[in-house]
Amino acid sequence: MAGQATRAHLDQLNLSTGKKARLHRLLYGSGPANGTLMVLPIDQGLEHGPRDFLEAPDSANPTFQFRIAVEGRYSAIAVQIGLAEKYYPEYAGKIPLILKLNGKTEVPPDEAPLSPLNATVEDAVRLGADAVGYTLYVGSERQDEDFEQFRTVREDAVRFGMPIVVWSYPRGSAIESKGGKDTIYAVDYAARVAQELGADVIKLNVPKIDPAKLAKAPKAYQREWTVESALRQVVNSAGKSLVIFAGGEKGSREASLSKARQCMEAGASGLIFGRNVWQQSYADAMELTQEIHQLLSHYAG
Repeated sequence: MAGQATRAHLDQLNLSTGKKARLHRLLYGSGPANGTLMVLPIDQGLEHGPRDFLEAPDSANPTFQFRIAVEGRYSAIAVQIGLAEKYYPEYAGKIPLILKLNGKTEVPPDEAPLSPLNATVEDAVRLGADAVGYTLYVGSERQDEDFEQFRTVREDAVRFGMPIVVWSYPRGSAIESKGGKDTIYAVDYAARVAQELGADVIKLNVPKIDPAKLAKAPKAYQREWTVESALRQVVNSAGKSLVIFAGGEKGSREASLSKARQCMEAGASGLIFGRNVWQQSYADAMELTQEIHQLLSHYAG
């Protein structure tokens, strides 16, 4: 290992047999296959509409991302129900599936977001998925509905032995009034909430260090933070849930890989790279994919 912080291990998670078997396939049977996760999401078509594909026309056809996921040896591909039913059959057995169970568009205002269910855990079982994904908006004025909706997913996931990956996002007007969604306060709270509600894997964004925004957060968080100390705090708050960090939007390859390395050093279990991989040519996407593999090869466990 590369001297990174201790991260949660599959054997420490106290999972049912079904959940443990499916997570083992994701961690050790596919992707880097060394105990780390490398996920390719293509749920942006619902969340952002077609705008993410306009400058990369090849990416508008989901076959493009499925090909990257298979030939790039990702741990899993994460998609919504429509893409899973129409495209995944051709790739079943070649790439593990994470079925996203809820989603929303970006058209309505984001002051009080809620991501409604559009698929079930039973759909995931029928499609051969190895995990389900759920987007949770921590801090939204509608989080009471969100928590109740998630409870039904958690109960079904327990019944079917299906791991849950929670996209845990701080959102809403109350979050903005306390400094915004990218502060260590907001991301740390999102990590803890996802663990408290029963996530097996938590997908988080990397906190941004902005003293002016953090000045609006609760006093306990108004201290000196580095990206490294913030990441370690967030991973610690996730407890016995595995943490995967987002690679962010398309940008500098060197910056993306440097941030990814910081995440792994802080104790993350893996990475989820989407637009920064597939918003470019196939050759460039595969080159970045191989660099992510090389990075994760140092964090076997």
